[in-house]
Amino acid sequence: MDRPSKQHILKCQRRRLLLLGLLVPASTGLLSGCATPGGTRSVHSDRISRNEPTHPSRVTLESDSNSAEIASVNSDVSLERSPAVTPVVYEDGRQLAPAIELTPGSKPMTAEFRTLISQEVQTPLWEAFDGDTENDFTIEPVATEPVSSDQGQPVEFFVQQALAAHPRINAARQRVAAATNVIPQARALPDPNFSNTFWPFHDQALQTAAGRIGNQMSLNQQIPFPEKLKAKAGIASREVQIAQAEVEAIEREVTESVRLAYYEVWFNTRAIAILEETKTLVDDLTEVAEARYKSGGSQQDVLRAQLENDRLDDQLVNLRKQKVVAQADLAALLQQPVNLFPEASEELDAGGTPADVQSLISLAEQCNPSLRGLAWEIQRDREKQRLACLQQYPDFNVGVHWGLVSDDHNVISPVANGHDNLSFTFGTSLPIWREKINAGVREAGHRTASTSRRLDATRDEIYGKLRRLMAQADALIEQRDIYRERIVPRTEDTLKLAIADYRGERTDFFTLIETYRELLMFETQLARIEASLAGTVAQIDRTVGCPVSE
Repeated sequence: MDRPSKQHILKCQRRRLLLLGLLVPASTGLLSGCATPGGTRSVHSDRISRNEPTHPSRVTLESDSNSAEIASVNSDVSLERSPAVTPVVYEDGRQLAPAIELTPGSKPMTAEFRTLISQEVQTPLWEAFDGDTENDFTIEPVATEPVSSDQGQPVEFFVQQALAAHPRINAARQRVAAATNVIPQARALPDPNFSNTFWPFHDQALQTAAGRIGNQMSLNQQIPFPEKLKAKAGIASREVQIAQAEVEAIEREVTESVRLAYYEVWFNTRAIAILEETKTLVDDLTEVAEARYKSGGSQQDVLRAQLENDRLDDQLVNLRKQKVVAQADLAALLQQPVNLFPEASEELDAGGTPADVQSLISLAEQCNPSLRGLAWEIQRDREKQRLACLQQYPDFNVGVHWGLVSDDHNVISPVANGHDNLSFTFGTSLPIWREKINAGVREAGHRTASTSRRLDATRDEIYGKLRRLMAQADALIEQRDIYRERIVPRTEDTLKLAIADYRGERTDFFTLIETYRELLMFETQLARIEASLAGTVAQIDRTVGCPVSE
């Protein structure tokens, strides 16, 4: 069997290094949150640490042990040899390991990455690099060209992608997790205090009848009033619910942004399709005008038709630019690469709107995350008010003391027996400054009242916004029906008659062009109305707090 060329082997090794670069950084997600004293971070695998350098010439997938080592980096992806692949033996007797593939129980991976792994011929890197490795190992830059999806996706597909990967949502979820860990801290007792008092000089130590005291140790624990810890835990629990309401608010905001960007992509796609269909019509009119000119007609009709075609090209350039901008906005919300442009589906499902505003208001009372967050803030402020009232009750302090007594020759007492001292203490705080306590209670009461007023103001603002959006949606629905059922069909019939009259030389070209322009404007306006209606429904969904168009 002929051995592949050195250039082919080097190309395979460069590609494998890129694949390893995809595998190894993925394992950094397994790092724990705390650093070890040695400067490393703990990993699920004991083989990887910050202090273990890696060298490209020591990375290989040739043996089973190395495959197990890579599997230990990411315990969720298991690698094993394919039973259907046998080792490759060249004429010089060198044996190369077969390719590795993912087991059925491993995580799903992209088809390109699976194909690269399954088709790679594993070769020791130190045998592939001969001579000057710096000159051999070069990675050529890959040109990034815009990639557009041929098949459009519905809006819910992009919404789910954004909700799963948007950094603002993930940051808000981390705040919820952080607030959750505050609860056990608020419920726990304060740390106890330990102290040790000793006298290094014997002639200066305390003397008792039992002997000389060498040192004294004490352990003290502060115990707050029992209801205070419960109130603090309640405040921490309300903070978790407030943070969760913030997550829901951000999710609704991101969903609205994705839908508005998606509808803008859809409108520009639809407008481009309308213009391209119109260009076909203009080309037909140009042929008719040229035929009439050859038979003795006016050349002005031909020039007007060509000018109209140029005007359509100018509009197409502008619409394509607007579509790219809208696709870039949508891709940014989806955390997609800059060279990937998502496409919208041909049909736009704007959904329906509720029958009346009152049903939306009732639904917003239950679903709106801003209202729910403010309601939880009121509950938190009430817990704080309760905690402020509990400050009039004392806190307790208990402790134990032990004194080491010595009866050696340095004691003064003639009856010294060397018995150690053991004592217990109990103390309490004295909440006697009533003005300070009362001020704290008044402060908490004012904060509760302020949050209640904010809730009322937010509720009124949501009610007014829902009324405006409902009026806007009703108007757009009526306009859509008028354009779809009356204006556009009648304009199409008028254009057909105008084309027939122009072919029969019963009307001039100017009248034909004006009719065609009206049809183009009405069809584009209908697409804009449909996109605006879908955007209005998206705004209603965000204002209410839950989908109302399903």
